[in-house]
Amino acid sequence: MSTITPAPTSATIPTTAARPAYRVTGRRVVRSEWAKLWSLRSTWITLGLALLFLVAFGIIAAAQYESRISSGQRMDADFATSTAVSLSLFGTNFAQLALGVLGVLVTAGEYSTGMVRSTLAAVPRRLPVLWSKSAVFGLVALVIGTVGAFATFLFASGIVSGTSAAMTFSDAGVVRSLLGAGLYLGLVGVLGVALGALLRSVAAGISVLVGALMLVPGLISLLPTTWQDNISPYLPSNAGGSMFALHHDATTLSPTAGLVVLLGWVVLALAGAGYRLVRTDA
Repeated sequence: MSTITPAPTSATIPTTAARPAYRVTGRRVVRSEWAKLWSLRSTWITLGLALLFLVAFGIIAAAQYESRISSGQRMDADFATSTAVSLSLFGTNFAQLALGVLGVLVTAGEYSTGMVRSTLAAVPRRLPVLWSKSAVFGLVALVIGTVGAFATFLFASGIVSGTSAAMTFSDAGVVRSLLGAGLYLGLVGVLGVALGALLRSVAAGISVLVGALMLVPGLISLLPTTWQDNISPYLPSNAGGSMFALHHDATTLSPTAGLVVLLGWVVLALAGAGYRLVRTDA
């Protein structure tokens, strides 16, 4: 007696779940850059330093002004004509270095570690990476600068209350100056991002940033006065300074003109970074 086993009518083929296809969208690129920014310890440290510089130096300047006024000490002409706004924004020059350097690290740091290859492999079109990095860090720098400017003014105005420098938020130009300082720091952050992407070197990016913001204005001051008047207002730092200056004269730009000039520098740097990003390999 034999047993006949029926043949299977159809072969059972194991199936695996289809892997979902992910599209590269602008929103997802922005989210990835946001996550990368906050995953670095240097981000928290440098942003903290920028806020500390802005607040601490502003309070120190206000306290020094009040101390000299109270004791009757002689002050320099520039310091004697200070206002609560100018005193509270005294640390802007130091905060811009911290934010600008961090901006350079956001882009040039990926080139130094080689992580940029993974980033560009995930986003083959490349330019969305630059725009996303600029937008994310520019927004962060803008918030830090604006919050720091308003917080410092609250402390500084209380310190110099009762002196000739005393001002409140209701005084003409105060809110505009504080918002201008925050916007200036945000644009400096974007400029750092652009320089890092353009030069692809942390050292080179920081050197150019510091030179453009601090060294070149000092060199221009050595030129004849007529040359200074024609060149100095259009430098990035001086144009940005006119955005948050409370008073203006014939040698400085208006806040709107200063914003336009600084935006021109930032756009120029971003255009160069975008061109190199598209035309050359990482």
